[in-house]
Amino acid sequence: MIKGGKGGAKTLSGLKFEKRVDLYQLFSSLPGYKVEKLSTKAGVFIFYENELVARCFKKYEFYNFLKENNINWKDYISKRIVPDDALLVIIRETLFIIEVKFQQVQGSVDEKLQTCDFKRKQFLKLVNPLNLRVEYVYVLSDWFKKPVYKDVLDYIHSVNCHYKFNEIPLSWLGLPIPK
Repeated sequence: MIKGGKGGAKTLSGLKFEKRVDLYQLFSSLPGYKVEKLSTKAGVFIFYENELVARCFKKYEFYNFLKENNINWKDYISKRIVPDDALLVIIRETLFIIEVKFQQVQGSVDEKLQTCDFKRKQFLKLVNPLNLRVEYVYVLSDWFKKPVYKDVLDYIHSVNCHYKFNEIPLSWLGLPIPK
């Protein structure tokens, strides 16, 4: 950071989310990162300085990834659950389920936040044959900083799930920070 406070705003140390966000575009916009689609594989491959660091799956692409690995989801769970985004961080052997919740008025999202424990456990069942860990994280807008959300935010942490406001730090994911 430059003395006097200028320059820090351009530091790229995380994935900054907005109401409508495309995780593929977020990675593509980071220096050193490259996103590639391989026609025979599910999702996209994310490279940092030409080294594979992650794979990303939107919605139903996650189930194509399971199929690639000879996993029939019906053998593990009774009803399919679909993530906004699933990010497999290779070095950490961890699948991050990323759910983006941006509110400007009260609504059904309030109760959806209380489902993270169940969903995380369902994803754990699905990737157990691959020996992957699962982290479930909400990316929340500032709306959820209101005092009325204290109990639900406490609950999210109490069941080993996570929430971040507006961005996810790359270091928290275990991914390289652009130089």
